[in-house]
Amino acid sequence: EQRAIAATLSALDDKIELNNRINKTLEEMAQALFKRWFVDFEFPDENGQPYKSSGGEMEESELGLIPKGWKVESLDSIADYLNGLAMQKYRPEGDVFIPVIKIRELNQGKSDVQSDKASPNIDSKYIVNDGDVLFSWSGSLDVKIWCGGKGGLNQHLFKVTSVRYEKWFYYLWTKHHLEKFRGIAQDKATTMGHIQRKHLAESLVIVPAQEALERMNSVMRPIFDIFITREIEAATLVAISDTILPKLISGEIRLNGSFAEDIINGEG
Repeated sequence: EQRAIAATLSALDDKIELNNRINKTLEEMAQALFKRWFVDFEFPDENGQPYKSSGGEMEESELGLIPKGWKVESLDSIADYLNGLAMQKYRPEGDVFIPVIKIRELNQGKSDVQSDKASPNIDSKYIVNDGDVLFSWSGSLDVKIWCGGKGGLNQHLFKVTSVRYEKWFYYLWTKHHLEKFRGIAQDKATTMGHIQRKHLAESLVIVPAQEALERMNSVMRPIFDIFITREIEAATLVAISDTILPKLISGEIRLNGSFAEDIINGEG
């Protein structure tokens, strides 16, 4: 029984670690492509060749030379940055609730014990679902793709969305400006440094011509789809591990010999 328990928990840990390694690689790939496309301007042209080094035409902009036909916009014009609610005003009635997603949850995940609870009847735009981009604009500034399940958006967090551009585009551009935002927050003479909406408006973004953007979408979209799927799977496995561990130890549930193997094969 002890060997079966150890094998099961080890299988869960191995799958979680594998997903984490894959997603770390995917994140690095996305960052490298972003730099190549928007800093080096070596995105694939219509012939599949690196644009700048193949003699692609450039033109002046407020950010210097950029590919002809591209434009410069502000960060808050390519996406909507929705600030969360003061969730203490929206307590649940009865036993039906959703967890409140604060900066702590963004960094550490939800907790049945520590996470606050809110009414599920808040305005739907403040509901956070798997795959949403969240940006903590005060305290420990960070931007992440949330994959921890449904919750309510608390104040001090932006939910970032766009009707014009795909998720990878506004996520990576927000991340591109993150170090600058952290520097602004550190300069605040308060206990919790933060940025203001004006800093979003002052942060510039290079927007490709439509044809180039479509080629970029075809590359980035699958990377982000896989990333989100793996993140959701890892979060599910962590929840399973946390749930079954005390029950295994107490003997409340018992294991058969194939359970760990099923987990490894994706069948558990």
